[in-house]
Amino acid sequence: MFTGLIQDVGTIETLESGADGARLRIATSLGPEIGLGDSVAVNGVCLTATAADAGGFETEAMNQTLTVTALGGVEAGGEVNLELAMQASDRLGGHIVQGHVDGVGEVLGVSEDGFARRLRVGLPAELMRYVVDKGSITLNGVSLTVAELGESWAELSLIPETLERTTMGKLEVGSHLNVECDIVAKYVERLVAPFAGKE
Repeated sequence: MFTGLIQDVGTIETLESGADGARLRIATSLGPEIGLGDSVAVNGVCLTATAADAGGFETEAMNQTLTVTALGGVEAGGEVNLELAMQASDRLGGHIVQGHVDGVGEVLGVSEDGFARRLRVGLPAELMRYVVDKGSITLNGVSLTVAELGESWAELSLIPETLERTTMGKLEVGSHLNVECDIVAKYVERLVAPFAGKE
């Protein structure tokens, strides 16, 4: 379980890809806090640490993960948003994030808005029903609030803190993002589905 509040931007030191999946080593100051088997959200994808030391950690991404997320497009030297699993005593400053990516979105537009930056992201059609105006959404592991909603896109307004402390400030038109919708919306849909159309 995560909150969508990024704790560090890590750098992919090594990346070994093959038919079996991908093995990554990520350099981060969070290394001393990571233990073997710990869950770490990497660009919003929950991965398990297979090794860790003061300089970072190692992890593996199976083919399924590489297929359904934007992690398949990362490269050695690239930066990723990192968050450690929350503890029961932590403040829930963002929203409930599982690290289970629902799909991949694409940046359609970037524009400046005073000290903020507006980001328009195209979303898969099957995810749009889980996105509401002023609701929560997770993009590349970052908990964000929907500022405006279209038929096939959501627009987010990024504050300077987000732009500086995450990789969101480096996004350009055409960039791909991991998308996780609010889990509460998915549970509600599942619970009411049997009663849909009944009086």
